Amino acid sequence: MGMTSTSVVVLAVLGTVLLFAVTVWCWPRLARQGWGTVLGRVGLVCAIQALLFSSVGLAVNREMLIYGSWDELFGWEKGVDFDGKSAGGSAVQLIGKQKPDVPGAGKPHISGEIQKINVRGERSRIATPAYVYLPPEYFQKGYEKKTFPAAVVLTGFPGTAENLLKGLRYPKTAWTQVKQKKMQPMILVMMRPTVAPPRNTQCVDIPGGPQTETFFGKDLTKALSGTYRTGTKPRNWGFIGDSTGGYCALKIGLQHPETYAASVGLSADYKPEIDKDSGDLFHGNKREEKRSDLLWSLDHLPQGNSSFLVTTSKQGESNLKATQRFIAKVKAPARVSSITLDNGGHNFKTWNREIPPSLRWLSSRLSGE
Repeated sequence: MGMTSTSVVVLAVLGTVLLFAVTVWCWPRLARQGWGTVLGRVGLVCAIQALLFSSVGLAVNREMLIYGSWDELFGWEKGVDFDGKSAGGSAVQLIGKQKPDVPGAGKPHISGEIQKINVRGERSRIATPAYVYLPPEYFQKGYEKKTFPAAVVLTGFPGTAENLLKGLRYPKTAWTQVKQKKMQPMILVMMRPTVAPPRNTQCVDIPGGPQTETFFGKDLTKALSGTYRTGTKPRNWGFIGDSTGGYCALKIGLQHPETYAASVGLSADYKPEIDKDSGDLFHGNKREEKRSDLLWSLDHLPQGNSSFLVTTSKQGESNLKATQRFIAKVKAPARVSSITLDNGGHNFKTWNREIPPSLRWLSSRLSGE
């Protein structure tokens, strides 16, 4: 059973309750003197504690979707096994389809469709899974030859792409916003920022390692435009993400204006975090280390014809001052907008408040033609 399934949580809770009942029943016998009974009491208490914490952890993980599988939790997950190109020469393989959580689900011309794919980068040679949301208009008569604007959507680290479907509800929000005529129909390509799990690659081309910047900055849009009806010009593509995913969106948008016209960083970091999850990202390359600091890049590198939206909170976010510095450093021809909440933590609740206006902002700056 998957670690995000309801059955796993229920079994963990039932196991905790059952073991507690057994402990209460057996406790009089274990109250006697002797090493055996002492060890029995200690063992039962520790086992109850372990099951209790496991139940709480599994329930929280099911709600927040921090880890999507047991392999991911224990660091056993490997990269995608990509067996070559699919029909038509596209570096995209369709794995399956699922229904969006909107009215008319199961009828793509009403609800749209979510496709799970594997996508492979031509230059980076990276292969990774993604979910692609196709809006209802994609399947409607009269739109057969229409191209649609598209946005890459990233979760944080170590979150899963399922976060974007369930916890952050991107497809449902986009569907609703279009229904309310607040934004145009868009294709959403939903992924996590790491492409070499369990390592946190943070959209950096690592010497001798995963070429993550190349994948997101050059390969991804080319691969997807060969399969889906979206264009290849910067005005056809946007980028949005939260936390580490927000850093990636801003970094790739800033350093690849030839690919993306607009980028949104929700509670974004502004430089990579070097820790045990990332490992050594730069291997002594000081120029790339500086370049990956977005505030340094704004001061020292040319700024392209790009639009940025950054979000923060006056209370509850640690990136307020860095966000204000980012805003101050953006110069023409680049442009910047911002959302600053009075209160809002680094969590799904805050991002769910920011996603609707962010999608509207993104939609207004992209075109399908």
